[in-house]
Amino acid sequence: MDYKNIVLPAKKSIALVAHDNKKQDLLAWCKQHQEQLMAHTLCATGTTGSLIATETGLPVNKLISGPLGGDQQIGALITEGKVDMLIFFWDPFEPMPHDPDVKALLRIAAVWNIPVACNQSSADFIISSPLFCSVSTHLVPDYDAYITNRSKTQQ
Repeated sequence: MDYKNIVLPAKKSIALVAHDNKKQDLLAWCKQHQEQLMAHTLCATGTTGSLIATETGLPVNKLISGPLGGDQQIGALITEGKVDMLIFFWDPFEPMPHDPDVKALLRIAAVWNIPVACNQSSADFIISSPLFCSVSTHLVPDYDAYITNRSKTQQ
């Protein structure tokens, strides 16, 4: 697989997701870091986005609920290069009917090499990084090269 460098702007696009038992934890984290988050573009799955927007006043692009396809919407935005990082407070003790969607979302985030925080501690590390509010680069799969190379081998 070939890779290419992608430049992330100082103003990042951040996806926010939380399972039911973790929504209050994510809300508290957003309140704690409201000033830093204000400088970025936020999107979130339905209920989580509504809760954050209502309780913090942060502008949040609200997608549909996770179990109804919101996780997949975020995954699609990641593949399009429209989400730079994922803050996903998930509950490891609560089985979810949409667990395959959750696993797919985390897989897409790993494939596209974006930072992912799965709890408050990892989210604190990400938001305190000097890269959080500065221009940075990271490697992503170069699927144009992959498609070209694959076409050549199939001929």
